[in-house]
Amino acid sequence: MSLKERLQTEMKDSLKSKDKLRLETVRSIINAVRNEEINRKLILDDPLIEKVITGLVKQRRDSIEQFKIAKRDDLVAKEESELSILMEFLPEQLSEAEIHNIVKSTISEIENVTIKDMGKVMKAVMSKLENKADGKVVSEIVKSFLK
Repeated sequence: MSLKERLQTEMKDSLKSKDKLRLETVRSIINAVRNEEINRKLILDDPLIEKVITGLVKQRRDSIEQFKIAKRDDLVAKEESELSILMEFLPEQLSEAEIHNIVKSTISEIENVTIKDMGKVMKAVMSKLENKADGKVVSEIVKSFLK
């Protein structure tokens, strides 16, 4: 079953079970995918849909940070619930140790790297991770290696 079909099934199930939060979240994913398809003028496959969902995850994490600063615990709870639903549609996320190993091997493949090569290293690492890790975490690990 493709990711798009799975989203449609989840939306129907959420409607039947009257799970309002899940329904809203799944609909937001479907709408974001549809918008991206319109922008790109093509039908998205699973890896591209995962990228769209990764963008939504990033938005939720940023919102959570901002709501915590504003001491809006009600909104933090809602965003965290949506985040957990979004994560169900992404591949299993890698642990920091696994990311650490991938970064280490990538840096060893690219010779004579300095902190100035951060962009080159990030591009190579992110292509290997394929939506299985948060870019912010990867960036921090790469910086720790390049210092």
